Amino acid sequence: MGWILAIIMGGIMGWLASKVMNRDADMGIFMNIIVGCVGSILGRLLFGWLLGGGRLRDSAFDPMTLLTSFLGAVVLLGVVNLVKRGSIR
Repeated sequence: MGWILAIIMGGIMGWLASKVMNRDADMGIFMNIIVGCVGSILGRLLFGWLLGGGRLRDSAFDPMTLLTSFLGAVVLLGVVNLVKRGSIR
């Protein structure tokens, strides 16, 4: 059940990050899930110690964990935009 919840939350965080970074038209649901899951790991590594979301929580709906996942997905999309287009937006 935990994996299903992680995939669903990864898809939601990836979709929100793609909306913020204006990449929603370029990405499908599969890429949203990948960006959200990889962004969650990246966010936990980069921002977890700063925001308190670095540890795995009992609840996937902890606000700090969701924030670190979202920020990680935005950073990941920013790096992808920088490599592909030469600019962040």
